[in-house]
Amino acid sequence: MTREDYDRYAEAFNARDYDAVFDFYADNPEMAFFGIEIRTREQLRDFYTFLHSYVRESITVEKFASSDELVAVEGVIRVEAFKDLTREELDARGLEQFFPIVAGEVQEMRQYIHYHMRGGKIASVGCAIVG
Repeated sequence: MTREDYDRYAEAFNARDYDAVFDFYADNPEMAFFGIEIRTREQLRDFYTFLHSYVRESITVEKFASSDELVAVEGVIRVEAFKDLTREELDARGLEQFFPIVAGEVQEMRQYIHYHMRGGKIASVGCAIVG
């Protein structure tokens, strides 16, 4: 995956084009982050449709490195709530590990993301938040 490919991936994510995002993934991907596991297009669409019905989320890439086997990204994830996301709503979706956020609140988090590649597509994703 080149930087241009990743920019298209990030643009699709920022535009909430979940099908275009999933097109970057290999068959049977392993996405596991913050207690969430996503393996299908429907799971990706379901999770992000729910989350993005409360917040605008975007990534700003600061550092990028890639090889045939690994893409490493360091950047800032910005989450801005436009509607209250309550503890009760999170718990009802099985997202107890996530924090509530109120309309108008903005959170910015430094994130390190590793994408393991297979045949030019994303096979698995690992994330870490710092600070």
